[in-house]
Amino acid sequence: MRFALLALALSLALSPAYAHNNDDDGDENSIDHVNGSITAEAGHSYDDLSTVNGGIHLDKGAHAKEVSTVNGGLHLDDDVQVVSLETVNGGVHAGENCRVEKDVETVNGGIRITFHSRVGGDVSTVNGGITVQQTEVGGQVHTLNGDITIGAQSVVHGGILVEKSHGFGIHWGKQTKPRIVIGPNAVVEGELRFERAVELFVHPTAKIGKVVGATAQSYTDTLPQRQ
Repeated sequence: MRFALLALALSLALSPAYAHNNDDDGDENSIDHVNGSITAEAGHSYDDLSTVNGGIHLDKGAHAKEVSTVNGGLHLDDDVQVVSLETVNGGVHAGENCRVEKDVETVNGGIRITFHSRVGGDVSTVNGGITVQQTEVGGQVHTLNGDITIGAQSVVHGGILVEKSHGFGIHWGKQTKPRIVIGPNAVVEGELRFERAVELFVHPTAKIGKVVGATAQSYTDTLPQRQ
């Protein structure tokens, strides 16, 4: 995932600055920028939306294929449908009843996907938290440094991975353990693998697969303070 996003950043940065719109039938078009944000208008259908320095906003009911940026956030209003979402430095927020056919990916930024939405592939970030609320994820939920919340009645088919960092950076002070919360009536199929120390809290009504590298703690209404 990280190599694909870095390749995206390099290829877009080396491309000539241009914005192309193909709107002969008033329905489909692609937008490509180097500098500047992009807004997909409500109810319109687009091909690819991409920029290097800028965010991308899809208004309610917009449709698009690949949506990608390097330095900027991705924001989806309700009822948006896309094929994939990718950013390097920025967060991702999807409103209610959104559909992502493939993956949702970022390197530095959090991801939040809200009620009645569906992601067909993975939801992944390196440095940032992930929250899915009453959402279905077809693939894996994956992070290195960040909390994960699988909200009430959410379903994750591909398990959870909190990966150990393979970098050689120097870390000062006490490192906070990522907090992993599996909410009421949530389902996480597949393996929950933790390659670093985490706090794992699972509601009694939730159903989860095999846990590797952590011990699940039960919670009901409130979570304990962080260690």
